[in-house]
Order: sequence, then C-alpha cells, then structure tokens
Amino acid sequence: MKKNQESIIIDSHAVNKIITKVGLNRVMDDLILELEKSLKNYNKEETEVPIRSGFHYKKPFLGLVEWMPIMKKGEEVLIKVVGYHPENPDIFKLPTILSTISSYDAHTGHLNFLVDGVLLTALRTGASSAVASKMMARPNSKTLGIIGCGAQSITQIHAISRLFPIEEILIYDTDQASTNSLADRIAPINLGITPAVSRISEIMEKSDILCTATSIAPEKGPLFNDFNSKPHLHINAVGADFPGKFELPKSLLENAFICPDFLEQAIIEGECQQLNPTDIGPSWIELIHDEGLKEKYQSGISVFDSTGWALEDQVVASLFAKYAEELNLGTKMNIESYSSDEKNPYGMIHQLINVVQ
Repeated sequence: MKKNQESIIIDSHAVNKIITKVGLNRVMDDLILELEKSLKNYNKEETEVPIRSGFHYKKPFLGLVEWMPIMKKGEEVLIKVVGYHPENPDIFKLPTILSTISSYDAHTGHLNFLVDGVLLTALRTGASSAVASKMMARPNSKTLGIIGCGAQSITQIHAISRLFPIEEILIYDTDQASTNSLADRIAPINLGITPAVSRISEIMEKSDILCTATSIAPEKGPLFNDFNSKPHLHINAVGADFPGKFELPKSLLENAFICPDFLEQAIIEGECQQLNPTDIGPSWIELIHDEGLKEKYQSGISVFDSTGWALEDQVVASLFAKYAEELNLGTKMNIESYSSDEKNPYGMIHQLINVVQ
C-alpha cells in the first residue's frame, strides 16, 4: 500500500495567517474546548505520555532544551522540542521559549507535519490555565492577578477572560518595561480593561485568580513569603519549569489544594518539588471527572502546578494542522528520501544517474 510521502510545514507565516483568518478569540475558544474534551476522554491505555527529557545547563547561559513526546497508540507520535532561555529577550532579542512540534505516523514513522511551536506553546499554556481555573476557581471570579508580564502573561489573560467575567487586572513585574507595555500588548484582545500596576501584596489580597509566569532563577524563589488572600484564591503557577525553580512559598502550598498537570514531572520541575507526596492532590485528569472535588477546590486556596504536558501540545498542534488543511495553508515538501527500491538507500542516486544519462 502506497503511503503519502509529503510532509506539511506549517511555519510562522502560516501560523500567523491562520490566526488572522480564524480570529484570535475563536482560536482560543476552539483550543479551550478541544483541551477540555481531550482531558475528559483521556485514556492511559490508549495514550502514552513519558516524562519529558533533555539538557539543562547554566553555561554559556542558563537554559534547557527538552523533548516532550506523546503517542496515541496505533495512530500518531508527536514530539515537541522546546528551548527555555530566560536571557534571550535581553541578549538576543528572541522569545524566552522557542519550540517546534512534529507529528509522525505511528504505522510508518513518516513525518506528517512540522509546526512552529512558539505561539502554539503560549496559546496552549494559556488555555490550560483557563481549563484548570474552570475546575478550581469561583465561576464569578472578577479580579485577575498577573505576576510576570512576559509573553506568557498575554495568553493567560486572553484565555481566562474567555471563561470568566474579568473586570480588573492587577499586574507586577520586576522589569518596568514589561509592566508598562502590557496594556499595548493585550490590546488585540479588546477587553476594555487597563491593567493596574500593583504590589505583589496587593495582588495577593485582591485577586480571585492569580497567574504566576516569571523567569525567576533556580534557587531564588519564592516570589514572596508573607501573604494575605481571599479564602477562595486560585493560582495558576506557570513559571516553574526547571529543577530548583519555584515561585510560590512552601507555606502557601502546604495549606492549599494542589493539582499538578503531570505529577511525575511536577515533582522534578514544578511547585510540587517542594512537597511531600501526601501534600499533592489529584491530577486534573482525575479532577475533571469529580464534581464534588471541584466544589471542594473552589472553596479554598487552590494551585494548578502547570509544568507543561505533551497532551496539550498534541491538542494545539492537531488543531492548527486542521486549520491549515481547511485553509490550504502550509508548504508541502518531500523531506524523506524514497526510491523505487525500498531496500536500497542508494536507489535514488541510481535514478538520478539514469535521468542524466
């Protein structure tokens, strides 16, 4: 049986065209819906998600390059390769997070598509916080706190505003330029809300939902120690993505309901690395099916320990591959070598020689 030999390259130009044609709000709404559906339908017997692996280093600059694989058995293997380098914006004028996502046919190993993962990673991280907040935050949450006004803050604000009646956004960042530019950067979302620059203590006191997405260095956390908060505060802790790096104080975690996206990963790179196993609650896969547990989480301080899970990447990559097909976007390429003799790797050379002769 002859299989398709073409691979689709969905580059940054194609991704931007998709966003333009489909619209920011519809993309985010579709992504939230698809992610929630995938969490509800997740079956570990059908989908295998190993813990991510990679290289962590401090020289020449602090950073990591990791690969995040997922296999839908009998159908697809998807791998995201992601780089995290917090000094990128200042030194190289590049985003902190760079990535690509590739999909392979589980029958043959053929590369189905390769898609730019920079925007997609930001989108899926925001959508994940929105889905987690829907489970753990009060439905009438009106005040959103943001600690860390970098790239991730944009999609956090966008995604959460799609599910909650947000009326006030309180923001803080150690970088004044990031703080001052946030209002302009969220302008395309058309919220009609001007973010209010605030102290961390004020954000903690007033927020119904808080998102922390900082580049705090390993061993330099937490972002704060003493705090007062509403009894129902929900926190999406997004920034912990490196061993020894965390944003929240242990005292808060020990008195909160904790929900990791991927426990085996969170205890190495997330807020959960500060905790004993008995202090950690169920994953969001378990939580999404338990209405009673959701009510319990919404009644107290809750924390979504978001370290990034390959299922999220599969969802967002599949969504953009579907958009690309519907809109006839992306570049079709024959990347892999094929010859008329499948057992002869030099077959293509023979064919070329014959053509020249």
